[in-house]
Parts: sequence; structure tokens; C-alpha cells
Amino acid sequence: MLYPIILAGGGGTRLWPVSRKSHPKQVLPILGGKTLLQRTYLRLRRGFGPDRIFVATAESLLGAVRAQLPELSKKNISLEPLRRETAPALGLALLRIRARDPQASFVYINADNFIRDEAEFIRVMRAAERLVSSNPEQLVLIGVKPSYPETGYGYIKLGKRAARAGGYGSYAVEQFVEKPDTARAKRFLAAGNYLWNPTLLVGRVDHMLALYKKHLPAAYRHLKKITPALGTRRETAVIRRAFRAMPRETIDYGILEKEKSMVVIPADFGWIDVGHWRTVKEVLSPDVRATLAVGRHVSVGSEGNLIYGFSGKLIATAGIKNMIIIETDDAILVCPRDRAHDVKKLVAEIQKRGLKKYL
Repeated sequence: MLYPIILAGGGGTRLWPVSRKSHPKQVLPILGGKTLLQRTYLRLRRGFGPDRIFVATAESLLGAVRAQLPELSKKNISLEPLRRETAPALGLALLRIRARDPQASFVYINADNFIRDEAEFIRVMRAAERLVSSNPEQLVLIGVKPSYPETGYGYIKLGKRAARAGGYGSYAVEQFVEKPDTARAKRFLAAGNYLWNPTLLVGRVDHMLALYKKHLPAAYRHLKKITPALGTRRETAVIRRAFRAMPRETIDYGILEKEKSMVVIPADFGWIDVGHWRTVKEVLSPDVRATLAVGRHVSVGSEGNLIYGFSGKLIATAGIKNMIIIETDDAILVCPRDRAHDVKKLVAEIQKRGLKKYL
């Protein structure tokens, strides 16, 4: 049986100044209406019952998660007492699922993914589940066929053809490439044997935990200490001690880039990582020349901009093209659309200068 795990504990710094530590992007209605977390949950709800969906998040976000997903059982919320990146967060959720179902499979999903074709998304996950059932000691990645030379995503290079399942082919994973420059991204697109890597991962829970032991032995030792405490009065204290001692590590660098027994299914379901303001513009206004404005805005000779005003002030632009302007009560962000990734660097600089109230 397949259990989706939604990773929803990140800080979302590239969507500053709207996304802050106390209310990061996944619990905000960045795309209007429902929050990113709610959208991800409801998408999975189409293919899986609520009893099988887990959310891994920070303790500080428990109130927001419970308010936004009221039907989700408290037992299906895996809380991280400290942020230690994705490997410890996923590991703890895997322990909880194994305690419930020792034969379970899982799919790892980030809360900030946008999917245009949700039915196709579920079908591809079902195909990945079949591949895992036929080979329990194999991880299955779902890669996305690139539509343009994106430099902000990781890529997967396809190797030899592998098994088919549910009408979908799979390929050996030959190589991971992290965020190439524009020239390399263009070559990848032209070659046709590279996929975007959204870190959509399907596997057996017991096999994945074995890979922690193999590739992340320090993290595995602490996860092992948590296991006998689950469901007891000691659970919270033991998890807190383990997370304090656990090293920071991501799934991508800690396990995926080290493991050889993996295949990838090429898919096309309209995936976008809502990781920065430029991708928000892509989701809400695919026309690159159109300006998308939320709030009060008056424009003369401006195009291709994303403008968000949250304080009620009028934002007026003249001759501005391909810019991002985000205005809140206490901060204003202005940057070229193609520099949206640098917002993370801005947040780091704000932190370095001790301006904590803006974080």
C-alpha cells in the first residue's frame, strides 16, 4: 500500500517578504484561494484516502497544518522539533509509517509543487508503485520532461531502458546534475535525454530505511533510537534529543546521489516548483509579456511584471519590464524577474545584518 508523505517544513525564503519564518510559503495562499499545502493535500486526496496521507512539518507549524487540513488525523502529522533538512524529516515519517504497516511503500512529495494535470499525476504515481512492488529493493524517481532550459532545477540524465508498468516506461538513472548554467541547460533540452528532477520519490519504506543505514549511518543511528519510543510517553523527548544530535542532510545529496539502484519514469503533468516569485508568475500568468498585478496598481508602458501589493498602497509603474515588485506592511522587494533566485541571498544578508524582525 502506498503512503504519500508531504514535506512541509521548509522556510520558503525565496518568496520573501511574504513568506517568513512564522508563516512560510506552504501555509500561505501564494497562488490565491487555497494554500500550497492544501492544494497538495487535495491533489493527493483524489487518489488516496486521508488515513494514508502523512505531513512532515515543523512543530511551529502544527497549528497552521491542523487548521488547514482538519480531516487529517493527528497521528498522520510527523513533527520535527528542529529543522534538519529533508533527510531527518523524511526518516521520521518513514518510521511512523513502518510502525503502522511494515510492508508499506511511500511517495515523497514537496508541498510547494504545482501540478496542472492532477489525474495524470496520480496515474504516474500508480505506475511507480507497480515498479516498486515488482522490485522492492529499487527506488523509483518521477522525472519531468523539460519544456525550456531552466537553470534553477536539478536534472536527471536517462540511462538504459528498464521495466514498464501501467503503460509508462522507465530508465536507469545515469546521473544527477544540479542547476546547470544556461548553456548547459540548453544542451540538455536539445539532447532529449535529461529530465527535470522534482524529487518525486517512490520506494518501499523498509528499503529506504536500509539506505539510511548504508549512506547516512549517523542519521540512521539516531532514527533507530526513536523507533522503540514511538507511541509511548517518551516519544517527544526522545525525538527532540535525536534531532538535536542529527546532522543536517538532504535526501538528494545524502542518499539519491549515492545510490545506484534507481530508475526514473519520464512524465508530463504540468509540474512547476513554486520556489520563487518568477514561478508564481508562470503559474498565474503563463503569458510572459503580460503583467500580473495583485492589489492596487496603475501602469504606463510596463509589461511582463509580477506585482503583489498587500498593504493597500497604490503601486504605480512606468516603463518597467520583466520585474518583480512585492510590497508588504514592513518590506518591499524589487528585482528583475530573471534574478528571482537571488531573493534567498537577500534573506541571508538580512539575517547577517541582524534585522530579525524582517525574517
